[in-house]
Amino acid sequence: MLRLFIVLLILFTLNGCVSPIFDVGRTETVVPVSRAWVDDKIVEYITTDISDLAMAKMMGANYVPRLAEAIQAQAGKSIIERVYKFTGGEQISIFQSAPNRAGAENQDKNYSPLWRVVNVRWTNPAHVREIRSEEALLVALDNKHVTFEITDIVVNCPITRAGGQALRGVR
Repeated sequence: MLRLFIVLLILFTLNGCVSPIFDVGRTETVVPVSRAWVDDKIVEYITTDISDLAMAKMMGANYVPRLAEAIQAQAGKSIIERVYKFTGGEQISIFQSAPNRAGAENQDKNYSPLWRVVNVRWTNPAHVREIRSEEALLVALDNKHVTFEITDIVVNCPITRAGGQALRGVR
């Protein structure tokens, strides 16, 4: 009996947090869903990790300072895209890209859920309007209607709904 107890104790220890003997079934975590623009279309995303402590606290996300290391591109390639955040809260963010259909059917091999935050500020309240794509935002920048502040903040914001399809389990 003592041997059986020791064997079970070792098995539980080796299994760590996952144990087939005490499987509690499917569980889930509820994470707030946000919306952003990509090429004149609304996408939905979640924010799980942020490299900036103050922003992580504000968003209720994991503080992951190592994400900022992803800014250092290797061999001229970067897995980080830009997310444009309007500092005055005038509108929802703009992402550079999104999956071409969410989930395993994504056809966009360049999509990455890692984003470098670019703060956008309007230069004149008379110019404020809703902008729905990076292309239109860059035109506003050329016209000096907005300014950019490229930060060293990296966020992990996987897109959960795009191209008319959501990740499995997303309602």
